[in-house]
Amino acid sequence: MKRHAIFLAILAFSQPLAAADLLQTYREARANDPVYASARAARDAGRESLPQGQAVLRPTIGASASTQMNYVDIDYRAALPSSTREGNTNSWGVSLTQPLFNWQSYMVYKEAGFKVAQAEAAFGQVAQDLIVRVAQAYFDVLASQDTLAFIQAQKIAISEQLAQAKRNFEVGTATITDTHEAQARFDLAGSQEIAAQSDLEIKKNALQQIIGKFPDRLVPLKPATELSPPKPNVMDQWVASAEEQNYAVRIQQAALEIASREIERSRAGHYPTLNLVGSYGKNSSSFSTVGTTSIGTDSTSTSVGLQLAIPLYSGGGTNSLVRQAIANQEKARQDLENARRSAALAVRQAYLGVSNGIAQVGALEQALVSSQSALDSNKLGYEVGVRINIDVLNAQQQLYSTERDLSKARYDTLVNGLRLKAAAGTLTEDDLEEVNRLLGTS
Repeated sequence: MKRHAIFLAILAFSQPLAAADLLQTYREARANDPVYASARAARDAGRESLPQGQAVLRPTIGASASTQMNYVDIDYRAALPSSTREGNTNSWGVSLTQPLFNWQSYMVYKEAGFKVAQAEAAFGQVAQDLIVRVAQAYFDVLASQDTLAFIQAQKIAISEQLAQAKRNFEVGTATITDTHEAQARFDLAGSQEIAAQSDLEIKKNALQQIIGKFPDRLVPLKPATELSPPKPNVMDQWVASAEEQNYAVRIQQAALEIASREIERSRAGHYPTLNLVGSYGKNSSSFSTVGTTSIGTDSTSTSVGLQLAIPLYSGGGTNSLVRQAIANQEKARQDLENARRSAALAVRQAYLGVSNGIAQVGALEQALVSSQSALDSNKLGYEVGVRINIDVLNAQQQLYSTERDLSKARYDTLVNGLRLKAAAGTLTEDDLEEVNRLLGTS
């Protein structure tokens, strides 16, 4: 109990009072992480593919206007004197073109929907990755803090053992070897403390990179937290979900659909196009000869018709584009298969990480009880003379190593649970909130 009190005192003393939990940290990251912000902008840009695809099927309307001054010199061959005419010409018009049949434009429109789906899936993947990145960085800091606290508590325990060894040597009940062994362990603990402090700063910087700042304190995991197995606790169901819902799979599914329509779009280079065209315009002009009355004319024109274009030969370029699109479709198909296999592998790894992590936590909890008993027994044996100082030091090291491993196993299991849901394509903020409920001081 004394050792746990020392550990808790060190942990509390080393951290300010204000604290941020996992959910608060995630929301800070969502507001400040540049990777997430970049993905959000990319999604917004991708959404514009749909109105652009619709635009190629809609009419285009244009307007034009012009004005010009005209000067005409007339030199008569007869006896009439030459004359100069001048005047102004104004015109304006409106034109409309409505595609009636353009298979290429129609395929552009069909591709646009899948490009939007691809952009949404890419953003969904980044959003899930942000949850996992925040949780990993958050628990990395907690694990590093625990390691530092364990080392500092161990250092205090070793210093007590060193003082006892010196007293026993002075009264003649122990050899100088006990003092040297305790001193060596104390010096080693000092070196480990420096390394742990450096590691903690690195972990804090990693979290700060995501959220833009580091909170005063992170809320730790509740003592004796019970970890739950995956639900459902059947690996094959998670694999099936990953092969269909994983965001990387969704991205490649959309890519395959786009590639399939790209073939049709390339083949449409052989097809005719038919447009409805219409125009309306007005032209007015006036001329006058110096010293005479002006003469003007006004005209209005209206036209409506069909415009048919039939491609005959493009140098073999269209056939080449078709072959290229077919090859790209096969590439997209293989990329989709690879994405499915990768998602299934990620699910299996995360599922085993959770299942084995829970088992490991249970074993380490039992090992912690045994290590504490071993330490207590060695201390008692040292006091009565049946154990030597090195036995106590080894028992202390084993206890603190077990505590460190148990702490890390808990954090790794929680993160693997989030990775499992991310690989299955079902990870949401609600899942993070569920993990967040495991945090606290009581």
